[in-house]
Amino acid sequence: MRKATIILAAVLLSGPGRVFAADKPSPTTAASKPAAADPRGGFTVRRNVEYALVGGKHLLLDLYTPAGAKEKTPLVVWIHGGAWKSGSKENSPILALAAQGYAVASINYRLSQEAIFPAQIEDCKGAIRFLRANAPKYSLDGDRIAVVGSSAGGHLSALVGTSGDVKELEGAVGGNGTVSSRVQCVVDYFGPSDMLQFQDKPTWVKIDGKDSPLVKLMGGPLTQKKDLVARANPITFVTKDDPPFLIVHGDKDNTVPIHQSELLVAALKKAGVEVTFEVVKGGGHGFSPAQSERLAPLVRAFLDKHLKPGAASDSEK
Repeated sequence: MRKATIILAAVLLSGPGRVFAADKPSPTTAASKPAAADPRGGFTVRRNVEYALVGGKHLLLDLYTPAGAKEKTPLVVWIHGGAWKSGSKENSPILALAAQGYAVASINYRLSQEAIFPAQIEDCKGAIRFLRANAPKYSLDGDRIAVVGSSAGGHLSALVGTSGDVKELEGAVGGNGTVSSRVQCVVDYFGPSDMLQFQDKPTWVKIDGKDSPLVKLMGGPLTQKKDLVARANPITFVTKDDPPFLIVHGDKDNTVPIHQSELLVAALKKAGVEVTFEVVKGGGHGFSPAQSERLAPLVRAFLDKHLKPGAASDSEK
């Protein structure tokens, strides 16, 4: 919602890398010739890869891959927060994963002042289809993809996770219509899950205020957009075949109340979906460095378990 500061500690923070030139925009492909080399090594970067062109807007992502990777690499897609009205793919907090055996894609999507829902989820799904369709080109493992996001990005990550079989949210952004947008696991940091349940909860976010980020996302008061709101709620689409979830929320969050995560956890458990719920004591809408440092091994172990089966997490060695 409001811009949340989320630090995932050194294991998930930016690390050394080698920078590639901005890729020439193309709806389905991207150039990959390096413009410069960083002597620190660790990972390579392809910036501004265009995954779609929608209404004249170039939808871009940055792709970070382990330097010298010779095998298919599991992929973690970062979806930024910012109340669906701000934020960008820049400065993703999980870049160090690219030096730890993962590829990382940090994506942009249309903001609420550019298009109301479902544009945002259609963009996220389009980016995932693009990455999966181009997996051989970038040495990605298209069968091992996670989404991670915070706040508005946590909402979109959760919705990607629960709507893998929902055609009405798939859209046609970027094409690749025969390619799946399903993911293998989800990390959701304090994302909304049932927007009408913001009513009468300890939060400044209103369901009917004209300046509310929820109202801007839906294009009007939520009480007048109930069908659209239901389509935007990750909880609507929970089924037993959803991927494993790690949900993290602070118990002092006065922007997205922890009740939002509690509702989603309960729905996932009822459906028989594997879910881990981590409550950060004293955590608000974003975490302190010390809180994030405690979370980092949990997040890394979760990703390792579901994207690198059979391999022990570095955090467990």
